[in-house]
Amino acid sequence: MKNKLIMFWVIVAITIASIVVICLNPPKLGLDLIGGSRLTLEAKTTDTLAKITPEVMDRLKFAIENRVNKLGVAETVVQQVGEKRLLVEIPNVSDLKEAKAFIGDTAELEFKKENGVDKNGNQIWEATGLTGKDLSKSILSTDSAGKWVVDLEFNAEGTKKFAQLTTDLVGKQMAIFFGGDLQSAPVIREPILLGRAQISGSDGFAYEEADRMVKLLNAGALPVPAEIVEENIVGPTLGADSLEKSKFAGLLGLGLVMLFMLAYYRVPGMIANIALIIYSLILFALFVTIPVTLTLAGIAGFILSIGMAVDANILIFERTKEELRAGRNLYTAINSGFDRAFTSIFDSNMTTIITCAILYFWGTSIVKGFALTLALGVMVSMFSAITITKNFMHLIFGTGELKYPQMFGLRKDEIDSAYTASETKREKARFGILD
Repeated sequence: MKNKLIMFWVIVAITIASIVVICLNPPKLGLDLIGGSRLTLEAKTTDTLAKITPEVMDRLKFAIENRVNKLGVAETVVQQVGEKRLLVEIPNVSDLKEAKAFIGDTAELEFKKENGVDKNGNQIWEATGLTGKDLSKSILSTDSAGKWVVDLEFNAEGTKKFAQLTTDLVGKQMAIFFGGDLQSAPVIREPILLGRAQISGSDGFAYEEADRMVKLLNAGALPVPAEIVEENIVGPTLGADSLEKSKFAGLLGLGLVMLFMLAYYRVPGMIANIALIIYSLILFALFVTIPVTLTLAGIAGFILSIGMAVDANILIFERTKEELRAGRNLYTAINSGFDRAFTSIFDSNMTTIITCAILYFWGTSIVKGFALTLALGVMVSMFSAITITKNFMHLIFGTGELKYPQMFGLRKDEIDSAYTASETKREKARFGILD
């Protein structure tokens, strides 16, 4: 009983934490619910690339998706339109100008060395072959004077290049260019072998400038230049009224399910309803923590997972009623009901999770949202049905006898008396094993 009380308070703590998380973090809504921006990009040829091929468009699409995700926006739609255009739909973007600049910027990072001066006395810089492609990541930081700088970490190949470059340039300047502009040109005092560098600017960066540089570097450069040829703001396709109706429909459906559970299963049904509320709070807290961008498809996955959580409780309660009809005592019947229903619950949930994985990795953006919410819901429902419901059943019914079969929706004449011998220990009684 002590362990059951500990588990009960753990469940209470998780529930309170979930409520706090939900209150402090509003959910992210998708383009169909909250609106956003729609941009059309067109790939441009260069001196080294005379034709835009399907392979180039695939690389450009991948790079744009990466950039939008680095911007902190999920559930974006990036799809090819025609031979060399991409349609980008970004939900809940308040500053369209910033998004345009972020998506269209080339983010070129180059390291160059001295190569004399021109006729006007200006320094000539020569490419070294070390570029942003050799980066592992960039980090926003501050220097000893408290000014904003960008710390760079190179990948394995970049570390070798940087070590060789700094070895060759000891006592000379090495220039760092970003987007074609000179950022800094420090003198190399000694070889740098650990693959780390820093961009400090001529007099430090403003926070916004350094933050933007970090995001662009981490997102990677575009494979070809992309020009924004069309832009517009999109209102929510469903509208506020439709969103309210969807909420009402979901609450109505949940209420009817809870009413059925209470009417048909009585006390266990009430326990299942409480577990269902806790399950919904935990799952929604996960959504806002990850965070998951909720589209209409994602909300559908959430509601469907609630139905599957109820289904697990129904399997457990029906198994328990079968054990009671066979004449087993209450404690044995509850344990047997959970143990025998577990296999069916696990198998059905695993098949659903496998399907969700397939939809997530090979589906479109909207389908991915549905798959993710459903998969998370199924996993949390396992915890809800097996742990929360079982804990509450044991705490309420304990190891006592079933004096009132009506509490389980049974009649007295349904209870058999096939097993009347005493059992070894009630705490160890499983599947009606007798002496």
